[in-house]
Amino acid sequence: MVEARITVNGKSTPISPAAPHTTVLDFLRERGFTGSKEGCAEGECGACSIMVARPGVEQPTDWVAVNACLVPVAALDGQEIVTAEGLGTLDATGAPTELHPVQREMAVRGGSQCGYCTPGFICSMASEYYRPGRCPSAAAVVAETAADSAAAVADSAAAEPHSHDGEHGPNGFDLHALSGNLCRCTGYRPIRDAAFALGAPDTDDPFARRREQAAPAPVATEYTRDGRTFRRPASLADAVGLLRERPDAVLVAGSTDWGVEVNIRARRAEYAIAIDRLPELRELRVESEHIDIGAAVPLTEIERRLDGRVPLLAELFPQFASRLIRNNATLGGNLGTGSPIGDSPPALLALGASVVLASVDGEREVDLADYFTGYRQSVRRPDELIRSVRIPLPLAPVTAFHKIAKRRFDDISSVAVAFALELEDGTVRAARIGLGGVAATPIRARDTEAALVGQPWSTDTVERAAGVLQAEGTPMSDHRASAEYRAAMLGQSLRKLYAQTTEAVLS
Repeated sequence: MVEARITVNGKSTPISPAAPHTTVLDFLRERGFTGSKEGCAEGECGACSIMVARPGVEQPTDWVAVNACLVPVAALDGQEIVTAEGLGTLDATGAPTELHPVQREMAVRGGSQCGYCTPGFICSMASEYYRPGRCPSAAAVVAETAADSAAAVADSAAAEPHSHDGEHGPNGFDLHALSGNLCRCTGYRPIRDAAFALGAPDTDDPFARRREQAAPAPVATEYTRDGRTFRRPASLADAVGLLRERPDAVLVAGSTDWGVEVNIRARRAEYAIAIDRLPELRELRVESEHIDIGAAVPLTEIERRLDGRVPLLAELFPQFASRLIRNNATLGGNLGTGSPIGDSPPALLALGASVVLASVDGEREVDLADYFTGYRQSVRRPDELIRSVRIPLPLAPVTAFHKIAKRRFDDISSVAVAFALELEDGTVRAARIGLGGVAATPIRARDTEAALVGQPWSTDTVERAAGVLQAEGTPMSDHRASAEYRAAMLGQSLRKLYAQTTEAVLS
């Protein structure tokens, strides 16, 4: 077996002697790359952000920002990463000689104070800087000599006809790229100014040129240290074969859940199987009767490849954690954990989705409404893995996803409700409603669906059905919300949907 190695800032580095559960963050810091910091160890602060070269959606390679605190370093065997230290121009000895445009803008616009969070912001911002189509021409470059940042942004808007708002700059920069990065010092305005001041990468920018070359292919890995093993099989057949031999193995995809278990609860896996790069689990196909989404396709990639094809998912994705998390998180992982407060299950339940389970015995399809059997339990056998999520077509024309949480973005939901309705001549012809956070598992609101179907879509019907919806599930009280609040929000969510559909007709 070839020695496990990772390319860090252009230099190939052996992973040994790191333990299989060692995070990329700890691996980097132990080797002197101390720009990445540990703030929360849960993927919620972004201080550890790094860039990874991955197969692109619109080009050979995309630079993708991820939380280094969550990813086991063995999962990046054969891969290529860049830290904040590697972004600037370096001399032959590796010493920095010139700042990267992102670093320069952050410095001159006051985007860094204590500096703890700055390297993470830099990597997340650089990932967005290199996003294809963000800034199509150099005309959007903001004059670096402008004395006032507001005037600089105005100059940029005049130079490039980008539509922009509070969350999108005139240079095409999407501030959601920084939604997983926290800062306690600057108040964010200088960071936003730095982001909105970035122009297009220069033609000789090495990271821009790198996008035109293929990203590193996945490497079959068997890495063992101190009695613990990390395996990356080469194919789905190999993976399910390993699962049959080791049904106790931990399956690792985006590691956004398992990484927290490793860091916060000190969980250690004797045997881990990485499935995030299996070609069979990375497919996304739109067919005549259904859409198949591979269980290991990252959420960001699903969002870009579907490009609004499934409006309910398009509404869900911006509310699902942060961009840093979505760059690694997968639908398979979100369903595999069996969490009752995962954001995707309610939406997938409303869409009537099913899961395709694979083992050495073959594949079987299970309706998602029948998949969950108890708290973090499902019908999936220990020797099975989720191959794909299947969404039937055609889609319901009226959909909505309502997430009730203490923060608008990057928060765990207290209640999540997804609707998919078919209305015809003012009557509800079909209804599917998925709920999260109100029972031991994600559930369908069957009684409410029955109360709606065949009834006029009217205030009276909605009020009666809202009362039914408030009684669905078995909500509990915890530090996020009381049971009474959760029940009230269920009813209010249906009223909100009715108001939204009425406003759409009136407009």
